[in-house]
Amino acid sequence: MVIGICTLELHLPDNHSLKGKRQVVNSLKGRLKSRFNISVAEVDHLDAWQRAAIGLVMVSNDRRHVDSELSKILNFIEDSQFASYLMDYSTELI
Repeated sequence: MVIGICTLELHLPDNHSLKGKRQVVNSLKGRLKSRFNISVAEVDHLDAWQRAAIGLVMVSNDRRHVDSELSKILNFIEDSQFASYLMDYSTELI
């Protein structure tokens, strides 16, 4: 069993409330869940208006599949409206 973990650090400079932040974060989470069949959650900076950390997890029996899917997810984010929010990311295979 292989577990792929990806953490996204987002900066949301135009947000001035938690409500605005939640709209952006929930939109990104929904798109990732529906397109890639992964588990997604906001994992840090819950009370900050302009920062968010999102955790993505995928489980498979094939290491290459997990690595490939995490790469596709990062490419999807970089090619979407959320690219300007992405500050940093990290991936790990266990």
